[in-house]
Amino acid sequence: MRSSTLKVLGAFAALIGVVVFVWSRLPLTLWYQHGRPTRFGKFTNRAMGHFAALGVPSWWMVTLDVPGRKSGKKTSTVLVLTDYNDEQYLVSMLGRDADWVRNVRAANGDAYLRHGETRAVHLSEVPVDERAPILQAYVKRAPGGRKHFPVTTKDPIEAYAPIVGRYPVFKIEARD
Repeated sequence: MRSSTLKVLGAFAALIGVVVFVWSRLPLTLWYQHGRPTRFGKFTNRAMGHFAALGVPSWWMVTLDVPGRKSGKKTSTVLVLTDYNDEQYLVSMLGRDADWVRNVRAANGDAYLRHGETRAVHLSEVPVDERAPILQAYVKRAPGGRKHFPVTTKDPIEAYAPIVGRYPVFKIEARD
């Protein structure tokens, strides 16, 4: 029985790998146009947000909950957690005008992250001149986010210098 369970788990992992491979090669315009999610993008982001909140996908996929800057109602966004120098960060692949970025700024950085459990966090915006290595780590980690950046996983850190001002980065800190 143990051998058959391992085979099933191996087949499931292989299937997930194929899905991620295909998913990351679909045209970007299927999900986003003009820096905003399409109807399909909203649907898939919502579905992935539920899975990330449950802790189902990779440990680096999380759901960010923050009050909406206009409505005050909780908004949820699925994001990729990025590690750099033993710290954790969130990166906006859609740039400065992403709704979650505006909402975090309006909430003075106070938010919640969900991945199997909910934790209160404070998000501190990283200064522009410190973002390059974090953006590089993000591009290496997030296959779906890579299409939003004019750099590749193989580019040296110097290639990130011209784009650091376009992509907000927030350091994740525990909140009491």
